[in-house]
Amino acid sequence: MTGTTTITESARLTTLVNVFTVSPDKQADLVAVLATATDEVMRHVPGFISANIHASTDGTKVINYAQWATPDAYQAVFTDDRAKAHMGRAAALAEGFEPNLYTVESVHHS
Repeated sequence: MTGTTTITESARLTTLVNVFTVSPDKQADLVAVLATATDEVMRHVPGFISANIHASTDGTKVINYAQWATPDAYQAVFTDDRAKAHMGRAAALAEGFEPNLYTVESVHHS
């Protein structure tokens, strides 16, 4: 399962949901920093599955929804100097951020 975000209970992946609070005038810049970080660094880290960046319609939030093979694969990002530099740029644009790891417990479709 590479290259596509698939949400299913049977795939025991680790999901990062990081909610950034941002001023509307910095939202597009934060989205760009996160997209660049994903393209240049994160997607090359072993265990990375996918990332999706969402911008709220009111301009005050950005969500990074990323799937990793394991919690350890996600934690490995913090040992990469390039990743840390990108994360620092994202943090500088945001007023706050709340990263948490999740598992998929229930999925429903129409």
